[in-house]
Amino acid sequence: MTQYSSTITKEELALLPIEEYKGRVIVIDQMKDANRAVEFLSQQLRVGFDTETRPSFKKGQRYKIALMQVATDDVCFLFRLNKTGFPNSLEAFLCNKAILKIGLSLRDDFGAIKKRTNIEPANFLDLQNYVGRFGITDASLQKIYAIMFGKKISKGQRLTNWEAPNLTELQQKYAALDAWACLRIYNQLNKE
Repeated sequence: MTQYSSTITKEELALLPIEEYKGRVIVIDQMKDANRAVEFLSQQLRVGFDTETRPSFKKGQRYKIALMQVATDDVCFLFRLNKTGFPNSLEAFLCNKAILKIGLSLRDDFGAIKKRTNIEPANFLDLQNYVGRFGITDASLQKIYAIMFGKKISKGQRLTNWEAPNLTELQQKYAALDAWACLRIYNQLNKE
């Protein structure tokens, strides 16, 4: 089993080249497209997973999940939940025990999902708990990815409006990269 460096400093991270998502990004903002996307995703053994919520800059103001990203090795679906609501097909997918869904800091995602639907997500793996077996003590996606691949994930789009009428190309690539990176980390750790 490969052991990785346990941590990376901010200074080391700053020197790394920026990773770029090169796969296909498919924005889902209509129910019919959501069902087709879930049909495709349901044929996968494992996927990367993440969510985005519009940031709030006022005390007491909270928003629901606006975006759910689900990635395979070469395509990432961006489900715009603020436009479609929570499709039944997507709920069923999140509860499907046959498909491993890999994310990071999932407790936050599950809490946000609970504000939209009453499902019990199944067969999820949280990388924060998993990477420790490989010697990695850092818990952020950016640092774990940098330790393993020598590239950094830019966080420049994190605090943008995920409920905007249209997502910019930068938002789409940022959102896709986060979900895809989770899958890539897991696949790399399990190559041996």
